[in-house]
Amino acid sequence: MAEMLPMAGTVPPRNATAQVSARGNISSSASVVCYSPMMVTAYGIWQGVNPLEFSLPLFILQTAIIVATTRLLVLLLKPIRQPRVIAEILAGVILGPSVMGQVEVWANTVFPLRSLLTLETVAHLGLLYFLFLVGLEMDVNVIKRSGKKALIIAVAGMALPFCIGTATSFIFRHQVSKNVHQASFLLFLGVALSVTAFPVLARILAEIKLLNSDLGRIAMSAAIVNDMCAWILLALAIAISEANSSAFSSLWVLLAGVLFVLACFYVVRPLMWWLVRRVPEGEAISDVHVTLILTGVMIAGVCTDAIGIHSVFGAFVYGLVIPSGQLGVVLIEKLEDFVTGLLLPLFFAISGLRTNLTRVRDPVTVGLLVLVFTMASFAKIMGTILIAVSYTMTFRDGVALGFLMNTRGLVEMIVLNIGRDKEVLDDESFAVMVLVSVAMTALVTPVVTTVYRPARRLVGYKRRNLQRSKHDAELRMLACVHTTRNVPSIISLLELSNPTKRSPIFIYALHLVELTGRASNMLAAHHSASNQSRSAGSSDHIFNAFESYEESVGGVSIQALTAVSPYQTMHEDVSVLAEDKHVSLIVLPFHKQQTVDGGMEPINASLRGFNESILASAPCSVGILVDRGLSAAAARMAAVHHVALLFFGGPDDREGLAYAWRMVEHPGVCLTIVRFIPPDYKAPAAPATAQPMAPAARAAANVHARAITIVPDAAKSERQMDEEYLGEFRARNVGNDAVLYMEQVVANSEETLAAIRDLDSAHELYIVGRNPGEAGSPLTSALAEWMDSPELGPIGDLLVSSEFSKMVSVLVMQQYVITTPQPAVGPAVPVTDDPVRQYVTNANQRTAAGNQMGRGGGWGASGADF
Repeated sequence: MAEMLPMAGTVPPRNATAQVSARGNISSSASVVCYSPMMVTAYGIWQGVNPLEFSLPLFILQTAIIVATTRLLVLLLKPIRQPRVIAEILAGVILGPSVMGQVEVWANTVFPLRSLLTLETVAHLGLLYFLFLVGLEMDVNVIKRSGKKALIIAVAGMALPFCIGTATSFIFRHQVSKNVHQASFLLFLGVALSVTAFPVLARILAEIKLLNSDLGRIAMSAAIVNDMCAWILLALAIAISEANSSAFSSLWVLLAGVLFVLACFYVVRPLMWWLVRRVPEGEAISDVHVTLILTGVMIAGVCTDAIGIHSVFGAFVYGLVIPSGQLGVVLIEKLEDFVTGLLLPLFFAISGLRTNLTRVRDPVTVGLLVLVFTMASFAKIMGTILIAVSYTMTFRDGVALGFLMNTRGLVEMIVLNIGRDKEVLDDESFAVMVLVSVAMTALVTPVVTTVYRPARRLVGYKRRNLQRSKHDAELRMLACVHTTRNVPSIISLLELSNPTKRSPIFIYALHLVELTGRASNMLAAHHSASNQSRSAGSSDHIFNAFESYEESVGGVSIQALTAVSPYQTMHEDVSVLAEDKHVSLIVLPFHKQQTVDGGMEPINASLRGFNESILASAPCSVGILVDRGLSAAAARMAAVHHVALLFFGGPDDREGLAYAWRMVEHPGVCLTIVRFIPPDYKAPAAPATAQPMAPAARAAANVHARAITIVPDAAKSERQMDEEYLGEFRARNVGNDAVLYMEQVVANSEETLAAIRDLDSAHELYIVGRNPGEAGSPLTSALAEWMDSPELGPIGDLLVSSEFSKMVSVLVMQQYVITTPQPAVGPAVPVTDDPVRQYVTNANQRTAAGNQMGRGGGWGASGADF
């Protein structure tokens, strides 16, 4: 109870706090706080007053301390992979009477009792808008599409702990719920024990890389159903928790709540759809409409508060009826950072300030509450395991899913705070339940990462680069997309790659979303991964563009995926996906984009580190695409496309030749191969062919007629492999007028630079290797010393630099090199686990080498057209 008594006089008093206590040991909820409503802003320290005696300076200081403490704990708990909600709750406990509140100066100066009214009001305003965001991020239709398995898991995960928790607490009701309403206590406790915190679960799944797994999809779907059922039960619990209410008044509360929900769905929702349809395509929602919608959050909260249900329920339902398209994206972008980063920690701080561990004195009460909580959690885990096993999931997966469904945190804090406000929970029960909730949520990540071991393929795949694949075989490609601007350049590259039914391309379009702690982007990933409705916005436009291209072109199969991860570990998700899908090439967009004046500006500073990490850890070949006009409409509509391959030698350049080989099959592509060689270059001699088998060995082989004896080829030099692959390319393209081969003799980097600048300016795309030629080659060594972008290599960096006048797109290739160690001595051993494939490969290589020797090596005169 608080009374506002205006105080006489114009000079503010030195002490504005007067606490009246009828007894010596009175709780804070029964205190009488007197304060002056005029004491908002201070007059300055030079007037001889303390600024902390005024509400606004004190509130600003409290907010800064709470946010700083929360962020510090987030950093400290990050190594053990704890969700942010743990840090936020612990920050409130530390700042409250349990720890810092024991210091009298701190308690009376920084967090005096008179200031809690202001702090709690703003905290509940932040909670109001956060629950609006949670409702906005949920899809009502998820319940319909979640499937029978997720629905049964959600029901079992609520019913069993609700029944067991309430039954156990009913047995010990006299020891646990002293001086409180018995029926209301059981109902609130049942909701608190059975709820699953969907926003916290989404963050945990994203941080431990399980959001796109089967386990993560089931957990998310079940958590959404669980969360919505929990809010319905909470509204019911609040309706019957009023100490002075009769059954008739509780019935009116329930009926009014149902009418409010129906009004939101059948009046507010159509109004929102009408508003969305009025906005022209491509234009943003006006600020007037956004302001009116955000005002509606407070109106909805007032309505449910007037009904007798907590205001957060109104905000949650109001968020559910907002369309999750462009309107939802705009609202989330405007609110989420401010609400979750600044206002929400205030609510947890209030929960911590209310959590007074010094009030926990009765060991029997503590033990019984922990027992009730443990039995309810055990019931939820066992119920989930039984349902999971009945759906042919493993026992380990069932345990992991059970602990995931035990995720507490935000929603439970709301339930407990409401229960304490309604005097259903006393201080002791509240403090114990807060600590046990924190402990249970802290256990989720360690247990799940220990128990859950997804099945991995033990057999790898062979075609990890393009050179080892046939040029007309199916190409499996993974294209990483960060923004909608990356899509046209990827599609343009696909068009040049000649996708046909004879040589199809299967591409995984992976939209990479940075994990920022938001539930919105994680929910979007969950929806797209489970083939449900995708969140509108950038993902929607990206997926629609790829789907339209797939429908218009034959020979292309596209699967759109979304991955949510921090940029520091995003490369791990891409590498795992590439290996699981047996991808031969990962295409990355360059971390800079072209400006109007032709320059290059960074898109995101983190993208460069991501590209470098992919180059270092990818399980297949990698290509970095620099778009400088390739995606332009004029270039895409041109009848003839000119592509140039700059060949210095080495694995990366051979990989570039392998990709250019696919482009040659396109009827509208003209390929120019420019080979740079030093003045003293001599084609290496072809390796000696395998010696004929000795008679004794032949007789031994006849014993095992069906066995294939593999004699590994002698180690070849890089130059030999260059000549061999170029010779094979020439043999396959004899008479092809669309291919032009020319040699440039250069002695140093300066001559290389001059030769590249003298090339025809009609080319749309240059294909280069990341590490051209031999290490330390004088042809590129000087260029390597001045690289601004080492991930592009010396030639790629030169082509995109400001000194290079031509505006041309560049594809930088890095080959995944498969190393097969050769024994120094001893008998021949197979160099691969697939002897048939190795035998065919060796035979082809020997045939190609023989053909090369028969032709006498070399490609003829410079500039020969074949």
